[in-house]
Parts: sequence; C-alpha cells; structure tokens
Amino acid sequence: MTFAPSLPAHLSREDQEFLDQLISEQQDRPGMLLTVLERIQERQPEKYLPAPMLDYLARRTGIPESRIYNVVTFYALFNLKPQGRHTVCICRGTACHTRGSMRLLESVRLQLGLREDEDEGSADKLTATTPDGAVTVRTVACFGQCALAPVAEVDHHVLGHVNERALQREVEQLIR
Repeated sequence: MTFAPSLPAHLSREDQEFLDQLISEQQDRPGMLLTVLERIQERQPEKYLPAPMLDYLARRTGIPESRIYNVVTFYALFNLKPQGRHTVCICRGTACHTRGSMRLLESVRLQLGLREDEDEGSADKLTATTPDGAVTVRTVACFGQCALAPVAEVDHHVLGHVNERALQREVEQLIR
C-alpha cells in the first residue's frame, strides 16, 4: 500500500520528488533499501544521509525508522553527519593495527589539527571533520587488504604499506 505523507517543513519539494521517484524505481527490488540510501547520500554535496530524508523514506515506504537506522549505522559507507570534501580512512583491523595504523591516525589528526575531543566514536570507529569542512578522517574496521597492512584510503585511493610520511604527503595534497 502506498500513501502520500504530508511534506515536512524541512524537506523541499525537490527532495520529496527525488525520493518519490527513487522509491518508485526501486520498489520491490532486492536490495531496495541499500540502493535508495546510497543514492540519497550520493546526491548530498556533503555525502551524508539527512534525517528528514530518512524520516520521509520510512513514512513513504512503511519501513520502520529503526530498521533504516540499523542499516545506516551497520554499514561504514553511510554517514549521518556532513562529511568533508575529502576523506582519509585508516584501517583499524588487526593486521593494520599491529603494523602501526594507530600512529598513522594520530599523525593525520595532528597534521589536520583535529583534537581527540572532536572525534565521534572510539579509536576503532571514529569520524572527525576539519572545521573548514575540507577533510574528514575516519577509521574502518577492515579494508580486506591485510597483506598490504597498514592500509589507508585517501579519496577512495587505497594506499598499502603506507607510512606516516607518505600519508602526510597525500593529505598535504588535499589541503593545498
């Protein structure tokens, strides 16, 4: 059963039309929720899932909000807060940890002027964005590239056997 919820004050008509079209295209397809969430996030300049859009999605599809938020918080690729224009991801998996990924994380945070109290989460799963919105530093549980440990990713480019100096050079290129 499809219903037309009232438009929340903070959701534009354009956003509503985008979601209605997307839901219509994906209705009854396997992986519908993941696809819709990915497309919503891709559409946002700050690469995140705005709460009003998730609320509308829940009301429009009948998917419980709790299920949507469970999916969003389970998958590392989804963000509930605005992200920087660039991303630096540090692997915190066992192989990377034993080969110095924590030093990489600390080095990048220092380079970008991010203090620990600005981080959201723990050392195993954190996200911090520079005040100017240029760079978001994130940790991930594992990239699945253990033979290349320690691993970092800069704007979706995987760096294997990375050291502090090499990662600092990559980050310097982002902030120039």
